[in-house]
Amino acid sequence: MNEITASIALIVVLLALLGGGVWVGLTLAGVAWFGMEFFTARAAGDAMAMTIWGSASSWTLTALPLFVWMGEILYRTNLSESMFRGLAPWVNALPGRLLHTNVIGCTIFAAVSGSSAATCATVGKMNLPELQKRGYPEAQTIGSLGGPATLGLLIPPSIILIVYSVSAELSISKLFMAGVLPGLMLAVLFSGWIMVWALLNPEKVPRADGQLTFREKVYEARHLIPVVVLIGSVIVSIYTGIATATEAAGIGVAGALVLSAAQQSLTWESFKASLFGATRLYCMIGLILSGAAFMTLSMGYIGLPRQLAEFVGGLGLSPAMLIIVLGIFYVLIGCFLDGISTIVLTMSVVLPIIQAAGIDPLWFGIFLVITVETAQITPPVGFNLFVLQGMTGKQITYIARVCAPYFLLMVLALVILWFFPGIVTMLPEKM
Repeated sequence: MNEITASIALIVVLLALLGGGVWVGLTLAGVAWFGMEFFTARAAGDAMAMTIWGSASSWTLTALPLFVWMGEILYRTNLSESMFRGLAPWVNALPGRLLHTNVIGCTIFAAVSGSSAATCATVGKMNLPELQKRGYPEAQTIGSLGGPATLGLLIPPSIILIVYSVSAELSISKLFMAGVLPGLMLAVLFSGWIMVWALLNPEKVPRADGQLTFREKVYEARHLIPVVVLIGSVIVSIYTGIATATEAAGIGVAGALVLSAAQQSLTWESFKASLFGATRLYCMIGLILSGAAFMTLSMGYIGLPRQLAEFVGGLGLSPAMLIIVLGIFYVLIGCFLDGISTIVLTMSVVLPIIQAAGIDPLWFGIFLVITVETAQITPPVGFNLFVLQGMTGKQITYIARVCAPYFLLMVLALVILWFFPGIVTMLPEKM
C-alpha cells in the first residue's frame, strides 16, 4: 500500500512541476527529493548531493559532450553540407529523398557513440538545418531523427548492452554481435516508413536537384570523403581497441577541427560558436542526467521497480504473454527512468523469471534494449524528446507525436524478433 501511495504522489508532483514550466532536470530532482523525504528514512539532501556529484563526475559521460562538440563543429562549418552533397545523388531516387540521410547518419553514428542522446544531438546538428533549408516538412525531419537516433542504444558499441551483459553474466562480444542485425533491420524499417509516407504525400517532398548519371554520382560522392574519413577514424579506433569511447570522441573532435581548417571553413568565430553551443546543449543534457540519477536512487529506496517486477513474476504467464507483459512494463517504467537504471534496478528479479520460462537471455537482452529504445521517444521522460526540444524549441507533445510512427515500428521489430529469433542469435552462434 505504501508503494501505491508513493507512486500516485510522485506522479502528481511530476505532472505539477512539468505543468508549471520547471526545467526537466530540476523537475526530476524535485520529484526524487519528495520521494526520499516523505517515503524513505534516508536523508534526502545528503543523498541528492552524493548522487548528483557522482552522476556529473562520471568518466563514462565525458564522451557525450565531446561527441556533441564534434556535431557542433560539423554543423558550423561546411562539412555537413558536403555530406549532403555526397549523399543526395544516391538517396534522391528513393521516395522521401534526403529524409533518408537522418536514418543513414544515425545508423553510422550509432556505431561510433553507443549513446542515443549523442547520436540524436550530433546528427541533428548536421541534418536538421540542411533539411529545413531544402524545404522538407518539419514534422518529418524531426520524427525521422528522433526515432532512428535510438539506434545508438542497440548498434554496438552500446553502453546499455555492456550493463546488461554484466547483470546477466553474458559475453559482451556475443551481445554486441547479437545487436548488429536487429539494428540494421530497424534502420530498414525506418527508411521503409519514410518511403511509404513519401508515396502517400508526394506533394510534400521537395523535388530532387536533378538526375545524374552513375559516373556523376560517383564524382559527387567525393564530398563524402572528409566525413567518411572522420567517422571511419572514430569507428576504427574503437573497434581495434586503440581508443576508448571517450578517447575516440576526442579523436572525432580533433579530426573535425583539422578537416574544417583544411577546407578553410574554420574561423575563430565558428570555433567559439561551436564550443559555446556544445556547452549549452550538454549543460541541458547533464542537468537531466543528474536529475534522472537522483530519481533512480529515490525510486530504488522506495522499492517501486522491484515491487512491479515481482508482481509480474507472480502472474504465472506463458512465455509469449510474459514477453508482452514485460514489454509493457519496461515501456511504462522507461517513461520515468533512463534505460541503464531500468536494467540495473529490475534485472535481479526479471532474469530468473525469463530463465524459468525458457527464454534465451541473449535474445531477451536485445528485446530489452529495443524496448528501452521506445522509452527514449515516449513522454514524460523520453530523453531524445528533450534533446530534440533543446535543438528545435518545439513542445514535448509535438515531438512525441511526430516520433510516434517510429515507436510503432520498434514494436513491429519486437514482434518480428519473437517469430524469427535467429535474427538475434545468428551472428553470435558463428563466433
